[in-house]
Amino acid sequence: MGEISLTELEERAAAAGIDLSLIDIDSIKLPPGDDFGVISDDEDVYQEEQMDFDYGLGNTIVVDNLPVVPKEKFDKLEGVVNKIYSQIGVIKEDGLWMPVDPGTQKTLGYCFIEYNTPQEAELAKEKTNGYKLDRAHIFAVNMIEDFNRFMKVPDEWAPPEIRPYVPGENLQHWLTDEKARDQFVIRTGSDTEVFWNDARHLKPDPVYKRAYWTESFVQWSPLGTYLATVHRQGAAVWGGDSTFNRLMRYAHPQVKFIDFSPGEKYLVTYSSHEPSNPRDANRVVINIFDVRTGKVMRDFKGSADEFSIGGAGGVAGVSWPVFRWGGGKDDKYFAKIGKNMISVYETESFSLVDKKSLKAENVMDFIWSPTDPIFALFVPELGGGNQPARVSLIQIPGKEELRQKNLFSVSDCKMYWQSNGDYLAVKVDRYTKTKKSTYTGFELFRIKERDIPIEVLELDNKNDKIIAFAWEPKGHRFAVIHGDSPRPDVSFYSMRTAHNTGRVSKLTTLKGKQANALFWSPSGRYLILAGLKGFNGQLEFYNVDELETMATAEHFMATDIEWDPTGRYVATSVTSVHHDMENGFNIWSFNGKLLYRTLKDHFFQFLWRPRPLSLLSPEKEEEIAKNLKKYSKKYEAEDQDVSLQLSEQDREKRRMMKDEWYKWVNEWKLLHEEERLQRQVLRDGEASDEEEEYEAKEVEVEELLDVSEEILSFEYGQE
Repeated sequence: MGEISLTELEERAAAAGIDLSLIDIDSIKLPPGDDFGVISDDEDVYQEEQMDFDYGLGNTIVVDNLPVVPKEKFDKLEGVVNKIYSQIGVIKEDGLWMPVDPGTQKTLGYCFIEYNTPQEAELAKEKTNGYKLDRAHIFAVNMIEDFNRFMKVPDEWAPPEIRPYVPGENLQHWLTDEKARDQFVIRTGSDTEVFWNDARHLKPDPVYKRAYWTESFVQWSPLGTYLATVHRQGAAVWGGDSTFNRLMRYAHPQVKFIDFSPGEKYLVTYSSHEPSNPRDANRVVINIFDVRTGKVMRDFKGSADEFSIGGAGGVAGVSWPVFRWGGGKDDKYFAKIGKNMISVYETESFSLVDKKSLKAENVMDFIWSPTDPIFALFVPELGGGNQPARVSLIQIPGKEELRQKNLFSVSDCKMYWQSNGDYLAVKVDRYTKTKKSTYTGFELFRIKERDIPIEVLELDNKNDKIIAFAWEPKGHRFAVIHGDSPRPDVSFYSMRTAHNTGRVSKLTTLKGKQANALFWSPSGRYLILAGLKGFNGQLEFYNVDELETMATAEHFMATDIEWDPTGRYVATSVTSVHHDMENGFNIWSFNGKLLYRTLKDHFFQFLWRPRPLSLLSPEKEEEIAKNLKKYSKKYEAEDQDVSLQLSEQDREKRRMMKDEWYKWVNEWKLLHEEERLQRQVLRDGEASDEEEEYEAKEVEVEELLDVSEEILSFEYGQE
């Protein structure tokens, strides 16, 4: 706060009604410190900013153990150092300074290098500390800020302060909710809010709300442990049941995208920076952090072309995520596609498996099994059709090809894994003989069976356009929307039936459905046929076990649908990204009953909090399913209590409305009585208010509406 003059002080005191002559100003004592003892919520941020302000050297390193050379060899040594360190990052103009002894005119054996960003400086330290220039000169590299820290070390050793153990918050505590509810997060305007889905009470139950929590979007980690936020300086993760404390920060300026590994051990961040020369490609920076420690385990930098997807030539943009995680929840492998190769890395050393990439000429796409270290890759036709397209299954770390299928006359190909990794479906668009049109079929791989048998499936009308495809989670069925809009057909297939365990068979076809998207329940069995966006939000809740529709409904202009992780509830939403009207979300039961509706202006995001995998064995889950009635008695009793409570609340609400109505009527009756004399005067003394006591008479009234004059001329002598 700036200083103010005595005149201003007197004016403010007068405005506040304070007589300064009665106050002993010398007796007033303020709390010590610039903040007067009032600590800001962002004190830690302020302190970090102050540290940067005090030193401003977070992007500068000191390289020690350089050769000591005379003036005539100075330029040569400077050139060698510049060549080594400019490969790691962009050195600022005049950012390399090598001090010289004024007496001997020789270098002092060290230099300072200033990079554009602290991240480049950290990387330079990490990559060149211990670098062997020759036998006598091994670099010792430190951040210049480290020297400030070292200077504060006391000369005499003192035993460290032993702090009492304070247990951290249980990050899985939200899973122990007595009502077995799920959480979700929404973003509206500048606010981010977390709620419990309290479906029993037909409303969301607030948990935590914070304004400006993120600068672009939020994202749950795959097992629901963390909520990630994105900022200009980098990303952050938060955790807890109701407090959502910040657990870790990940410095990455101008970060655009983030992605967790399936087991939540690692966080991948991405940014793209425009080059100084507009003809050059954007510069991409990707960091892989350890989620718990915040340490950068590996970074990747280069032009956008190096991270583009799509065969030998590449495509214009970078497809996110650049790195795709495989090998189940162990976070053991990750891979990216490159030009004519797939690079697979292992997280033990964050280096390439076998120190080399897998060669695959013109490879266009690859996709990991959700559960095993196996990926499927697609290579299009080569040599004008002389070399057929192919889909291959590759096992890591050995890189053995488990199965291959050659495909002919291929226009396009898309691959879909089933959630347990039991099946792989390959949708293949093929050219007709005339090459003027295409038709679609499916290649179905049975991954867990001996020799991985493959079946070919063609629809009844193979010329039908495929609008959507989706596997049943944890199941053996899949659904396909096919045909022409606006009313395509929906077909259901099974990879095994009671009569035919080894062949795919069709279960049924639903004709003329207003749908363009499929949403299976996470537990299987139930499916929503949805007509999103241009289809005006048509919803059909379908039971695939019974092959029957449970309910039809509509959420007008719905843009997104997401099942909760248990498969009990579904959220449909209209985000302001696509529409400005009726923004908000609806919560439905699995069988299509609308439970509650929430409207929110500037509504951007709705995300259910994921749950970790169940700790129960498949046998235990099956036993619970068989004896569900026994387990459900407790919850049925609770539901009954809630239902009675809601009924009582409903009755109380109706009673209050009735009382309010009678109160309003009585107030008007009282007013009517108070105005009785006035009405009598207006009726020329007639006392009664009853209409039937009066005689109706017809009275004719003549009213002069208008008068106009007109002068007519008559000629002289006219009869």
